Amino acid sequence: MNASSNLIDALFIFVLAGFIGFEVIRRVSPLLHTPLMSLTNALDAIAVVGAIVLVGEHKSTRAAVFGFIAVVAATSNIVGGFLITDRMLKMFKSSRPAKPADKSVGQ
Repeated sequence: MNASSNLIDALFIFVLAGFIGFEVIRRVSPLLHTPLMSLTNALDAIAVVGAIVLVGEHKSTRAAVFGFIAVVAATSNIVGGFLITDRMLKMFKSSRPAKPADKSVGQ
């Protein structure tokens, strides 16, 4: 009975965190999305470290499999986040060539 209670508690927390996360992200201004993506990349890096520790302990085969899946999922999330952040930052760059500096001003 205790194991199923823990599972239900964990699922409840997961669903609640999903709803709260969705509402927080939905209300973020578009200008803040790039810093927010960088923050989530840092948080995913923490998840990768935790998953690597879980796989390294190898307490059970199931823990190792879930740890490996967590490493792959968090790593792909980090890579995707950096690609999206890079793409968003490129949108702020000007497509026009920079003007050459006026040399007559300093003389």
